[in-house]
Amino acid sequence: MFTGIIETLGTVTAIESNGTNKSFQIESSITHELKIDQSVAHNGVCLTVVNINGNVYTVTAIDETLKRTNLGLLTVGDKINLERCLPSNGRLDGHFVQGHVDLTAVCAEVKDENGSWVFKFEYDKSSDHYTVQKGSVCVNGVSLTFVESKTGMFSVAIIPYTYEHTNFNSFKVGSKVNIEFDILGKYMIAYMKRMEK
Repeated sequence: MFTGIIETLGTVTAIESNGTNKSFQIESSITHELKIDQSVAHNGVCLTVVNINGNVYTVTAIDETLKRTNLGLLTVGDKINLERCLPSNGRLDGHFVQGHVDLTAVCAEVKDENGSWVFKFEYDKSSDHYTVQKGSVCVNGVSLTFVESKTGMFSVAIIPYTYEHTNFNSFKVGSKVNIEFDILGKYMIAYMKRMEK
């Protein structure tokens, strides 16, 4: 379980293919606090630490994860949003995030608001995912509130701190991002579909 509050940025230092899987070596300022078998969210994707060597650790993404997320597009040198799992005695500063990405979306617009930024994202309109005005969403692991909400599209506002301390500052029109929709909304939709049967 995560909160969508990014702790730090990591840097991809190596990528290795193993059959249909990919292993990523990540350099980060929190590596010395990690342990093998620990869950860490990478651009919002929950992955298990499988090796630690100095300030670099390794995680592996299976084919299903690579197909559903933007991790397969990573290259050496890319910055990645990192968050360790929520401690049981910690504050929930964002919202409940599972680290299970639902789909990817494409950045359709970046608007500089002279002090903040508004990012517009588009996703598959035929998907079963819905958004609501002022509801929650997780974009590349960042917990955010919708500014605008329509079928297959939403926008979010980014404050300077978030812009500077996450990989939002690298997004441009066409960038592909990971989206995890609000867990309560997903349960509600699933329940309503069962009731229709």
